[in-house]
Amino acid sequence: MPETNPTPPAFCVALHDVAPSTWDAYAGFVAAIGRLNIPLTLLVTPDYHRQGTVERHPAFVRAIGQRLESGDEVVLHGYYHDDPGPLGFAPQEWFMRRIYTYEGEFYRLAEAEALRRLQQGLDMFARLGWRTQGFTPPAWLLGAGARRALQQSSLSYASTIHTLIRLPTFAELPAPSLVWSSRSAWRRGLSRIWGKRMLARSRTAPFLRLGLHPVDMQYPAVQAYWLETVHELAATRQPMTKAAWLEQQA
Repeated sequence: MPETNPTPPAFCVALHDVAPSTWDAYAGFVAAIGRLNIPLTLLVTPDYHRQGTVERHPAFVRAIGQRLESGDEVVLHGYYHDDPGPLGFAPQEWFMRRIYTYEGEFYRLAEAEALRRLQQGLDMFARLGWRTQGFTPPAWLLGAGARRALQQSSLSYASTIHTLIRLPTFAELPAPSLVWSSRSAWRRGLSRIWGKRMLARSRTAPFLRLGLHPVDMQYPAVQAYWLETVHELAATRQPMTKAAWLEQQA
């Protein structure tokens, strides 16, 4: 059963797919958020789309280090953020891995490989001096092997699209996510309508997450929407990172 939460409502701003190749796309938004003194939860992928590890990009490493010093949080977000493995014959697997997303890296991984990638990412972040408590799987997809691997890791929590999960117990806390699909005009139009309904339905949620992606930053109207939503939520909710909110519950 989900845990109850008696604390005042809060929200977080989570930047997904943070990597050397995507960081510049977020520059304008990060600068605007900085003027509002809003902490960010940065979902960093160690080797995004196999383009090269973050360790090979000193400017990016310095930028993330500065963000951490200002109060942001780094979350491990997969390792490669891709899913090139062979497909099975089950229709559900085809749908989840090729229609819903091509990037559900931890959806079909065996336990040993999931644990290896988790540890490899955590070791890299440790070498960089980035304290990491949380894990968000690409596309929020956690398979059985990945769940077993998480229970063996040093991580204290994981995220799905609807909840935060304490590790290793897998106790769930409700934490709905507001996300846009920005890759086409019709998707952006539907996302605006869906976002308004989602905010209305989530008014009583103890913790609300805004999940931004690099593609959102390509469209000024989408970026403006996110900034307006941050302003709106900051009037009634406390801005926090995921880790800070979970520590508050404890």
